[in-house]
Amino acid sequence: MLTFLARAFLGPIAKIVFRPVVIGRENVPKKGPVLVASNHLSFIDSIVISLLSRRPVSFLAKEEYFTGTGIKGAISRGFFTGVGAIPVRRGAGQAAQEALDAGLAKLQGGQAFSIYPEGTRSRDGKLYRGKTGVAWLALTAGVPVVPVALTGTQNLQPVGSNRIRRAKVTIEFGEPMDVSAYGPAESGRARRTATDAIMLRIQSMSGQEYVDRYNEPPPASVSERVKRFFRNRAEL
Repeated sequence: MLTFLARAFLGPIAKIVFRPVVIGRENVPKKGPVLVASNHLSFIDSIVISLLSRRPVSFLAKEEYFTGTGIKGAISRGFFTGVGAIPVRRGAGQAAQEALDAGLAKLQGGQAFSIYPEGTRSRDGKLYRGKTGVAWLALTAGVPVVPVALTGTQNLQPVGSNRIRRAKVTIEFGEPMDVSAYGPAESGRARRTATDAIMLRIQSMSGQEYVDRYNEPPPASVSERVKRFFRNRAEL
């Protein structure tokens, strides 16, 4: 109910603030589980997708948004709950798997869930190599993937800014993709190939320059460099 009320109230406001051009909204199935995979340009991307989609779309948000105290904490908790956010711990390893499991639970419950294959937002406007969690979710849950291309959201809230500005954005929902033919979720090669196919579709819609490496800061230590090396090898 809270999500319905939030969409009913915030949807018209979003159309004024975002001035959106929405393409292919009908490509999001009205019912049933679906995974929405998008490029990532701004903190506000998830809210844009959730409010402008054909149906409510859940997404991950850091748990700090839900644990604040006082009036400010209550407002934050109510807002993010209303727009479909799921609280998760941020980080690698177990925290990352917990985030994927939270998304899997939503899909298995017949809902729409969104994910950014790049993992983090692009700071230079380029599209980076997708992490294979998107394929793991789609293949494990056996659900279609709707690729999404966002344009202009980086102008709504530029990197480093806490203010939302009025700007024109475009959101394009692509035709659903069936990635089951790439193989089982247990296959690293299947996950990698399916992820690359999803990223190629997103790139064809967004027109972004594609970079065949992960959008990550340089490793801070030798051990981190070694971990990344073996992780990348496992995804080939």
